[in-house]
Amino acid sequence: MKHRRTLTRRIAIAGAGVAALLSGPLAPASADTPSPAPRPLTPAAAGELASTLEGDLKNDMAGAYYDAGARTLVVNVLSATGAEKVRRAGAEPRIVRYSLARLGTVQKDLAAKSVPGTARAVDHRLNKVVVTADSTVRGDALADLRKRVAERGDTAVLKRSEGRFAPLALGGDAIWRGDGARCSLGFNVVRNGMPYFLTAGHCAELFNGWSTTRFGRVTGVTVASDFPGDDHALVQYTARTDHPSRVNLYDGSSQPIARAADPIVGQEVRRSGSTTRVRDGEVTALNVSVTYPQGRVDGLIQTTVCAEPGDSGGPLFSGDTGHGLTSGGSGNCSSGGTTFYQPLTEALRDYGARLG
Repeated sequence: MKHRRTLTRRIAIAGAGVAALLSGPLAPASADTPSPAPRPLTPAAAGELASTLEGDLKNDMAGAYYDAGARTLVVNVLSATGAEKVRRAGAEPRIVRYSLARLGTVQKDLAAKSVPGTARAVDHRLNKVVVTADSTVRGDALADLRKRVAERGDTAVLKRSEGRFAPLALGGDAIWRGDGARCSLGFNVVRNGMPYFLTAGHCAELFNGWSTTRFGRVTGVTVASDFPGDDHALVQYTARTDHPSRVNLYDGSSQPIARAADPIVGQEVRRSGSTTRVRDGEVTALNVSVTYPQGRVDGLIQTTVCAEPGDSGGPLFSGDTGHGLTSGGSGNCSSGGTTFYQPLTEALRDYGARLG
């Protein structure tokens, strides 16, 4: 697991209480002191408020998520005192049974002996760790996984997913390796005053040459790559090429990208890729651990946005904010599926780069 991850990312996933008695907002402290109604917020403002409340509540905070329909921030807490602080801040409190620390330990333990085709995420709508097994996990492997999940009692649950979890190795414009394999460009960035772009780590190996057409002139070379563990790569432009900080919307227009930020669970997002173009969906979990056939990748964003081979490396974004790079998943854009994304903030930090 990656020890540098902060609670700030983890707090952006949250969910419902575990009993009817505890599943809704608490009653006002007294009839004479009515609690304020939750404030309507944008996803960005909800994320900022969640970070502020993390500092105020500390270990009493058990996650947060964005209710897109009500445009409110829902914050999980472990006590009535914490719930009142949440109300005063303009968010909706929900009391849950398990802390983030408890669920994080369960997730880590389940990841320690994971098999390919599985993923683990803290789902605070359920206040449990959800372990997902794809169609390749069966027989003794599935029986062992069921046993390990059952041993965690009410803190974990096993779900099945159709298809197969795999990097989408074949956002943005198409980029081609010298061997003819295709991925998608994620975000154009600048490091030390020089132009680069980001893509998926599973697409790239050191010194891979990239072009904008199949078997075309090399316009960039991979100078850093990380997969598994992370799933990001840094490619330096080696030819004069326009490199604006924009995402191709495949309708003749493009979306400027001005900043990078982690999304919040419940937020609506979009993805651009060279196979299926622009698709949208919702963030369902953060800090997700996925075990691909090639190895485990930790700290991913999970969404309902569909993707297919060739979309790998493409950008996940909302408005002018970049969120991630397409990593992998299961399903397709005909039947739907689950997809995972490398957080953009981490890739920029790891490479000392900025959007440019």
